[in-house]
Amino acid sequence: MLDKLSSLSSSVLKKTKPSSTDGRQYIVGLDIGTEFVKALVARVNDDKLEIVGVGRAHQELSDMQAGAIADIGAVVANCDAALTQAEQQAGVSARTAVIGIAGELVKGTTTTVRCTRTNADKPLDVAELERIIGLVQERAEKKAKQELAWELGGKEVEIRLVNSALVGIDIDGYKVTNPVGFQGKDVIVQLYTAFAPLIHIGALERTAQELDLDLLAVAAEPFAVARSVIGNDPNANMSAILMDVGGGTTDIAVINEGGVQGTKMFGIGGRAYTRTLERELGIDFARAEELKLSLGTDRLPQNKQAAAEKILSKTLDVWTSGVELALSEFTKLDHLPNRILLCGGGSSLDMLMDSLGQSGWYKELPFTRKPVIQHIKPNQVVGILDKTGNVSDHTFITAMGLLRVGLDTLQQDTRPANSVKEKIDRMLRI
Repeated sequence: MLDKLSSLSSSVLKKTKPSSTDGRQYIVGLDIGTEFVKALVARVNDDKLEIVGVGRAHQELSDMQAGAIADIGAVVANCDAALTQAEQQAGVSARTAVIGIAGELVKGTTTTVRCTRTNADKPLDVAELERIIGLVQERAEKKAKQELAWELGGKEVEIRLVNSALVGIDIDGYKVTNPVGFQGKDVIVQLYTAFAPLIHIGALERTAQELDLDLLAVAAEPFAVARSVIGNDPNANMSAILMDVGGGTTDIAVINEGGVQGTKMFGIGGRAYTRTLERELGIDFARAEELKLSLGTDRLPQNKQAAAEKILSKTLDVWTSGVELALSEFTKLDHLPNRILLCGGGSSLDMLMDSLGQSGWYKELPFTRKPVIQHIKPNQVVGILDKTGNVSDHTFITAMGLLRVGLDTLQQDTRPANSVKEKIDRMLRI
């Protein structure tokens, strides 16, 4: 496989500059979630990152809708609070940032294009490969626009490419890791692309502007989570299903032999469970949230816990159906990976984890055996070390993935493109 998961980020790139007062380079990972904003400040140390500042701020109910910004002013204030907290702990002012984008209208998929060459005897060169990749991206954009128009009842939406990664290349049925120099008639390129509506990207750009941040990259959050567990090993062959369960959405990425096969998102997250308790018990949202967080602890009597779980079971069934539907769309895979890794605050609900691990929801899907369910741990993130001791669990994985995308982008900006792989990486940059 040519590039097991090259992190090729954003449509918005600026000239980076030292973002601190000590002369060293720092990156901010800003995860703007439905429930919380999380800010991580990391120091660049060669090809690794060291987290030196952590910040977190709560979002109000009206600030976000289905993973997208609904109130720019309120979100800016929350981001500022989280960023200030992280910078105070780090002792530096960090300005170079990577921001995540999520929501049901972010479309990520792997597109396969077959190109028939007129001169099969001519060795493939970088210029021809660049033309082929451009064709794949054009087709992927057209497909994403059609999907969005269908979902929005025929309304056309302006979109922008946010991430692109090469999954693999075949020449005359033969998989190659370096296509340049090969002869052949049929070239098949598999390319992962993620597109997002321009209105959502514009809201993130405005947020960065209000915070006086240099926006290094905007990254589709499931892509960032995938980057967090793969790293830069060209021989990585990891296969897994990654699920980021946030407050408003569930984001799913399928990795097969180190390559992203696609990403899916649907609008059910942790807040749906809270809303169910609020509605069924006739209590306010804050009390319902407190009750949800008390499940599985000794703070809640057994009878109340059983009653709450019974109420939530219907919402859990709907969520599980969303997972089944999303995974059923990966029709190009012979079988789905048997390892499911979860992150995000919404996955902290014990009954959600129990349902994935114990029920038979997976039986109608192409699994070869019952999937293993685990949380992603911070120490599993490749190339990032927490120096604060505050990045303690799976709720920080998305923000760490954004840092990983930032490191990849910086390395591509500063290192010469000596290898064919590095040249292809830069072709995919916008």
